[in-house]
Amino acid sequence: MTKAPEIDGERLLARLDAFAGIGATAGGGVNRQTLTRGDREARALLTALAKARGFSVFQDDMANLFIRMEGRDSGLPPLLIGSHLDSQPSGGRFDGALGTLTAFEVLESLADAGFQPERSVEVVAWTNEEGCRYAPGCMGSRAFVDGAIPAEWADLLAGDDGARFDDERLATIEALAPEVGHRPLGFPVSAYLELHIEQGPSLESEQIPIGIVTGVQGTRWLEVRFEGQTAHAGTTALQYRRDPLKALTTALSGLYATVMPDDADARFTVGRLAVTPGSVNAIPATASCTVDLRHPEVEILDQLETAIRDMFEDAAKAAATELSIRKTLEMSPVRFSEAAVEALHTAASTIGFETKAMISGAFHDALFLSQHAPSVMIFVPCRDGLSHNEAEFVEPEDCIAGAQMFMAAVTELLTKPGIA
Repeated sequence: MTKAPEIDGERLLARLDAFAGIGATAGGGVNRQTLTRGDREARALLTALAKARGFSVFQDDMANLFIRMEGRDSGLPPLLIGSHLDSQPSGGRFDGALGTLTAFEVLESLADAGFQPERSVEVVAWTNEEGCRYAPGCMGSRAFVDGAIPAEWADLLAGDDGARFDDERLATIEALAPEVGHRPLGFPVSAYLELHIEQGPSLESEQIPIGIVTGVQGTRWLEVRFEGQTAHAGTTALQYRRDPLKALTTALSGLYATVMPDDADARFTVGRLAVTPGSVNAIPATASCTVDLRHPEVEILDQLETAIRDMFEDAAKAAATELSIRKTLEMSPVRFSEAAVEALHTAASTIGFETKAMISGAFHDALFLSQHAPSVMIFVPCRDGLSHNEAEFVEPEDCIAGAQMFMAAVTELLTKPGIA
């Protein structure tokens, strides 16, 4: 190594601008949904940049894209770093892209310094982290960890234009096939590191430049449905009503008053409400909603789910309605590797950055990679905590600080044989 690796902040900011131009929206964000033409254009640009630097480029059957800096011992499992390039339909320019381009900047900075690590370092751009065009999200990292693509994904239809998933997956692979190599799903990895915007306001409000993510909250999704009896709004007295909307709103009122107010770590969200038949002058026949419940402790998550079910059941009985509850998602809380977290604290201390230990409230690819290898994440502040929004913004100095922290973390992980 001829010099210590240093992040080129201006190069990183220029790259962010260049990629933000792919799928740019009038509101300053990006619409670069997974496996679309814009997604392929972003992948092609990253591939061209990588090949110009002499890095090897590969993709797997899930269209996950890998850029490899060869280590001195190519037989060692690589250190994997990266994020994703796909966006929400009205997404911001930093969600995912900042993590992927920061990882690539680290690779370039290592090369600029003439540094060849003992083991290879690879940048990854995962396929379909967002899950908006095809569900579920984090498809690329899920398939990588499982070593296979679930058969039921093949015929999924895109939410925007109805395109079949397998057709778009294969078209995306084919677009780069002449330029890059192929690699199997699920190869061994020594460790995984990901940088992401916080998607919340705490780092900005506390003026802390770096969040060290120690884990991801557990999540339960419920579909709740009350069935009553539709009847005339003007002629049906209170004692004769079987009103499912009354039952639903009574339960929700109690839940909003207790779940989050009683536990600062709990998250309770109703994202959808539906009432049938939806007539202005008729008591509804059905009322339904979704519930998104999150908590970092599985025991408390169990307790909260039981309490929520009990409150819905009490409300159903009081309103003489029928209740059904279907669980559609159960994701256990994840604690990231203690050794990897400690390596990040050491890295931050080395370069003098103040940090905050955090639990992620959102899914990220690192959640799934943690089943495959020691994994950990870095958060950087974003303005007002906004994400999945065209107004999403990260200050240039925070982008650069995040990259400097990322470089220090990669350097530290490469010195820890037990982690990387």
